Amino acid sequence: MSLSPTFGSLKPSQKQEILDSNYLKFNDGGAGNTDTFAQQYLPEIYEQEVERYGNRTLSGFLRMVGAEMPMTSDQVIWSEQNRLHISYEGCTSGVAGTTSTITIPVALNPADPKDYVANVVSPGATIVAMDSTGFEIKAVVISSNLTTGALVVSPYSAATIAGLAATGVKIFVFGSEYGKGSSTPNSTVSAGAADGYVSVDPSFTQFSNSPIIIRNKYVVNGSDMAQIGWVEVATEDGTSGYLWYLKAESETRLRFEDYLEMSVVEGEKATGAGAGSAAAAGYKGTQGLFAAIEDRGNVNVGFTASAGLDTFDDILKNLDTQGAIEENMLFLQRQTSLDFDDMLAAISGGAQGGTAYGLFENSEEMALNLGFSGFRRGSYDFYKTDWKYLNDASTRGAMTGTSSIEGVLVPAGTSTVYDQVLGTNIRRPFLHVRYRASQANDRRMKQWVTGSAGGASTSDLDAMEVNFLSERCLCVQGANNFVLFKGV
Repeated sequence: MSLSPTFGSLKPSQKQEILDSNYLKFNDGGAGNTDTFAQQYLPEIYEQEVERYGNRTLSGFLRMVGAEMPMTSDQVIWSEQNRLHISYEGCTSGVAGTTSTITIPVALNPADPKDYVANVVSPGATIVAMDSTGFEIKAVVISSNLTTGALVVSPYSAATIAGLAATGVKIFVFGSEYGKGSSTPNSTVSAGAADGYVSVDPSFTQFSNSPIIIRNKYVVNGSDMAQIGWVEVATEDGTSGYLWYLKAESETRLRFEDYLEMSVVEGEKATGAGAGSAAAAGYKGTQGLFAAIEDRGNVNVGFTASAGLDTFDDILKNLDTQGAIEENMLFLQRQTSLDFDDMLAAISGGAQGGTAYGLFENSEEMALNLGFSGFRRGSYDFYKTDWKYLNDASTRGAMTGTSSIEGVLVPAGTSTVYDQVLGTNIRRPFLHVRYRASQANDRRMKQWVTGSAGGASTSDLDAMEVNFLSERCLCVQGANNFVLFKGV
């Protein structure tokens, strides 16, 4: 009969050596195992919370490229200049016997600037007509019909305009020619008149946007406010401590500050029709940055390093047709930023870092710097940076495909516009935020505490409610100078 030790379940040994049968196990205190007293000790706990995502805030883009200005109305309205010279696209042409006709696609709808195309080409004007095949012919206008947009023209180098495409014709006025002793009446011809000199009045395009109210709230009851957590917490704004509600309240504020920027970047006007639309539910929305560029700006789809410099030069050629702002900023997601680096490196004969162009003073020690923060092409300067909002997995960083936003080109500097409220020309950053404010109430970023806990004494609610509110919108002026990069 053998005696089995019971106390501690230890079996003695003749030598001082570690055996499976003679030492206390600190890792076998599972369910039903009571043969170790190690369970009386607390586990080793790290006091500090691990910041595995780094800085999680996303705001800062608008602070880099714009400004914030107060407003007192429900709507902000501004006007932008139209082009100085007269040109039309999408015209049609035809020849009947010896008569050559070019018809402008007029659309007399002053209520909608996009549909308001008036014929302001006068008899005697000299024009250039061209089509997509490269055919070009110059002519003088014999008569002009303001209602139909029909121009009877006589070409200089041929009997008719035969050879010009029937559709997709572009024309522009480059001058005029009149005979000796002729007169040019200075009165504007009314709609429907066939002949006469048209006085071209300067026009502008009017845009508007409305602010939206953004709100958020954090609530913690009085009992939980007295609870002490085991882990020391810290947030991006410097809040730290062993009270969980401090962290939660601080992160609610940080999240709300991000919403202030994200709302005016992603905002969309409520234009959808139907009983289930946001407009039918009483919401008006606001036009954000992306929506404004897609509506009034330029969109580049599928920019990649393999496309090379030719694709980027196409963007520059398009900018030449617009405002041609010399300095521009590129805010890009990671892959698009690398594509720009690869494109610029290829210019240097494949040498990463651009040493052949002296960007790093041709220093061998700098050859390991494979990124480009700025470059100049043609008459344009570009400053490139990563936009965290496009890289973060919780926002647009996880999106791919044709709907993905991969970057945006933003012109630097200011634009001159006519302010409808002030009644004068003013200079404003191309991107700026307008928020509701007056001498009595500033709604740029409001915060107030209600309840009966945490120092508040506004009601009998045994909780602390932290309220956040803002009312704002984004003004994207000169959107024709912006470029939105989208995925394929």
